[in-house]
Amino acid sequence: FAAEEQVQVVGPKGSAKLRVLGPIRPETQVELAMTDARTLGIAAPVRESGDVKGSAPITIIGPKGVVQLKEGCILANRHIHMSLEDAKRYDVKDGDYVSVETIGEGKRTKLYDVQIRATDKFVLEMHLDTDDANACGIGNGAKVKLVKEN
Repeated sequence: FAAEEQVQVVGPKGSAKLRVLGPIRPETQVELAMTDARTLGIAAPVRESGDVKGSAPITIIGPKGVVQLKEGCILANRHIHMSLEDAKRYDVKDGDYVSVETIGEGKRTKLYDVQIRATDKFVLEMHLDTDDANACGIGNGAKVKLVKEN
């Protein structure tokens, strides 16, 4: 989910306002696009959501105070959420990596290393950061083709 609330995140070179997203995780984390990380001066690693061990530090300022994370800032990897039924239909499983081709007019692109996230709680949806989506010329509702690499 995307909450209405926003927080300020601060790095060595500046700050930015970001929307609070769910689901709630055991560890506080901040997911940035690479452009935002560079603007803030943060060397964040590409990781699966929730994998924050050894990641970049960041400061979060909200209406109730300041949180300084020694680790917790990442660039979220590209991933596709899908139900177990969809995973079976596409012949993939949770944790697999695939490629994705954009479909249609414009900047036809192939994205590599897209992780499959499959559980009975997910519906079919690919998650890209704004840098990847803008580079591909796609937005919400865009159609893509899943490609299994051998």
